[in-house]
Amino acid sequence: MKLLINTLLLLAVTSIYAQNSLTGTVLDENSNSPLAYANVYFSQLEKGTISNEKGQFLLENLPSGMHTLVISIIGYETKSLVITLPTLDYLDIALSPSAIEMEDIIISTPFHKLQRDNVMKVEQQRISDLKAHGSINLADGITNIAGVESITTGLGIGKPVIRGLSSNRVLVYTQGIRLENQQFGSEHGLGINDAGIESVEVIKGPASLLYGSDALGGVLYLNPERFAQAHSNSGDVSANYVSNTSGYITNAGYKASSEHFKFLFRGSLTEHADYETKNYSVTNTRFREQDFKAGMGYQYKAFKTELRYNINHAKLGIPEGVGEQSNNRSPLLPYQDITNHIFSSKSSVFFNNSRLDISLGYIYNDRKEFEELHHEDENEEEDHEEEDEILEAALYMKLKTANYDIKYNLPKLGKVETIVGLQGMHQTNSNYGEELLIPDATTNDIGVLATSHIHFEKADVQLGARFDNRTLSIESQEKQFNSFNGAMGVKTNITNALVARLNLATGFRAPNLSELASDGTHEGTNRYEVGNIDLISERNFQTDLALEFQSEHLEVFANGFYNIINDYIFLSPSGSFIDGDPVFNYIQDDATLYGGEFGFHLHPHPLDWLHFESNFEMVIGKQNNRDYLPLIPANTLNNTIRLEFEKSWIKKGYAFIKLRSTFKQNKVNAFETATDGFNLLSAGFGGSFKILDNELLISISGTNLSNKRYINHLSRLKPDGIFNMGRNINVGVTYKL
Repeated sequence: MKLLINTLLLLAVTSIYAQNSLTGTVLDENSNSPLAYANVYFSQLEKGTISNEKGQFLLENLPSGMHTLVISIIGYETKSLVITLPTLDYLDIALSPSAIEMEDIIISTPFHKLQRDNVMKVEQQRISDLKAHGSINLADGITNIAGVESITTGLGIGKPVIRGLSSNRVLVYTQGIRLENQQFGSEHGLGINDAGIESVEVIKGPASLLYGSDALGGVLYLNPERFAQAHSNSGDVSANYVSNTSGYITNAGYKASSEHFKFLFRGSLTEHADYETKNYSVTNTRFREQDFKAGMGYQYKAFKTELRYNINHAKLGIPEGVGEQSNNRSPLLPYQDITNHIFSSKSSVFFNNSRLDISLGYIYNDRKEFEELHHEDENEEEDHEEEDEILEAALYMKLKTANYDIKYNLPKLGKVETIVGLQGMHQTNSNYGEELLIPDATTNDIGVLATSHIHFEKADVQLGARFDNRTLSIESQEKQFNSFNGAMGVKTNITNALVARLNLATGFRAPNLSELASDGTHEGTNRYEVGNIDLISERNFQTDLALEFQSEHLEVFANGFYNIINDYIFLSPSGSFIDGDPVFNYIQDDATLYGGEFGFHLHPHPLDWLHFESNFEMVIGKQNNRDYLPLIPANTLNNTIRLEFEKSWIKKGYAFIKLRSTFKQNKVNAFETATDGFNLLSAGFGGSFKILDNELLISISGTNLSNKRYINHLSRLKPDGIFNMGRNINVGVTYKL
C-alpha cells in the first residue's frame, strides 16, 4: 500500500501535463441574454467559478483530459457537458428556463452524473432545504425523503431506516469514507452533526456492488461542504432556537482558497433539555453535542488532494420513563458519553483520459455508558466512595477502523466508461468497562469490483460485479464470510418527458459481533441477548422499477421495489429469563420486503412561484413463515403547498404549509403492538435580507402545530407508552460574512 501511494505521488509531482484554461458565456436559451452569477463547476476536479455580469467565465490551471462541467443557476435547468482539454473553443452555453430546482452531481454512484443521467435512482437533498422546512437535526431531516424514516430515542438518537431496513443493513458514508461507530444497535445514534454537511444522498436498495457488506439495504451518503472557490473566502455564523426543548444550535465557519491551497473549519455547539409532549416532559431525553470539522486541500496540474477531520462529542441521556420535570440540559444517569474522531484523505491523479482516486480513512469511536449505582448509604465516607465509582463507565468500548478505497477510471472506449476498484477495512473492538456487550474482536475486509456505464442512443446501461471476503477473529475463534455480488440497470427515455429505470442487484451482509457473540444484558433494551456463532451471511436480491414524468410544470414519479432476503437475522424470545430479563436469541429465516414511493410536483403556469407537492411511501415486510418483520415504518402521505418569491427587500423568499399523514400500522411482529395513525401540521417561512452589505438568512417554522399526542411506530419509547414530541417552533438566523 505504501509503495502504491508513493508511486502515485511521484506520478503527480512529475506530471508534465500543460495547464489549460476554459472560457465561455452562459446565456438564456430563449432570449440569448447573458446570465450573471451562474455556477460553472468541474465536478471531478472540484474546481469552479461564477459568471460575471456579462455571463462570461474563465477557469484556469485545468489538467488535460475529459472532464464533466456542470452549469447551474436558480430558475434554469442544470446542464452537464463533457469537455475535452486542451481546447481552444469558446463555449456559448445556453440554459433553458425551468421552475424545477437546480440539480447537483450525484457523488454516491461511481460515474458522477446528474440524477436525470444516472441509471440508479438516487435521492438527493440539500441540508439547508431540510432545515428550512423545520428539521431540527440530520436524523429528523432525512425523514423528509420519500422511503426514508428514522428509529428514534427522543431527539438526540436517530437511526436511518431505508425501505424498512436499518442498523447494519444501512451503510453511512461521510467525508468519502464508511462510518463505523457501533451502528449495530438502534439505541446508538449516527454520531454525525449536520453542521458542515452540504447535502445527503440516499441509495434505496442493495449497494453491495459499490460498498460491500452492510450496504444490503441501502446507503446514506453525506457530502461535506465544498471548499471556497479559488481566490475567494467566506464565513458565516448561525443560531437556531428550538422552543419545545428550550434548546439552541449554534455554528460558525470560515473557508478560503488560493489558486492551489484551500482550507476550511467549522464548529458547532448544541444543547437541548427534555422534549415536551402535550402533557409532560420526557425525562432524560436531554443532550449536549459539540462538533468541529476542518479541512485542507491542495491542487496542482494533474493532482489534487484533501484532508478532513471531524471530532464529535455527545453526552446523551438515556430515558427510562417519565419522572423529573425540568428544563435542565445536563443529562441524568444513565447516559452515554461518545466521542467520534474521523480522519479522511481523498486524492486524485488525472491522466490524459483516465483518473485514479484514492480515499483513506481512520475512525476512532470512544463509547462510554454510565449507570446509576444502587448501594445502601451508611455514612458520608461510603457516599464519597460511591461518587468516585459513578465516574467509572459501566460500559466502555473503543472501536478503531482503518479503511481504504482505490478506484481507477479507465480510458473511455467508445461509449463505454469502466471503473475498477479495491476496497478494504481493518477494525478492532476493545472493551475496558465492567460490563461486556460485545467481545473484543478484529475484522478484516477486502473487496474487488468492476463496473461499466454504456451509453447507447436510446438507453444507458450500467452493470458490474464484485467479490468480498470478511474475516472476524473473536477471541479464539475465526469466522470467514465470502460473497460474490452483481448489479445491472438500464435507463431509457420512453418519450422526451417519460424516463424509466430498471435495476436488478444482489447484496449481502455478514453477521455483526452482537449477533455472533452477545452473551449478556443489553441495558438499552432491557433484555438478555444470546448470540449465535453459527450464523451465516444475509443475502438479498432486489428489483427496482422507477418511472418519472417531467414537463415544464409537472413532475410525477412512481418507484416500486421487491426485495428477497435469504437468512434474515433477527431476535426471538426464548421464553426464559436471566436475572429478571427475558432472554432473546439471534436466529435466521428468509424474509421479503416490498412497496414503493409515489408522488407529484405541480408548479402551474403562469404561477411558477406556486408549488404543490405530494408523496406517498409504503413498505411491507414478512418472514418466510408469514409473520411480519419488526420495526417496519407505517405508510405515510405528505402534502405540501410551497410559495417562492423575491421582492426588492427580500431574496430567496419562501413559505410553506405541510400535512404529514401517517396511517395505522397494524402489520406488526408478534412481539409488537399496533400503532394508531396521526396527522401532523407544519408551516414556515423565510428568506434572505441585505444587512450591512452582507446576507442575513432568517427562517421560522413550526412542527406539530396542533400539539397532537401521538406515538410513532419507530419510537423506541413506544413500549412505555411515551408520546413523541409536541408542538415546536424553530427560529433560525444565519449571517454570511
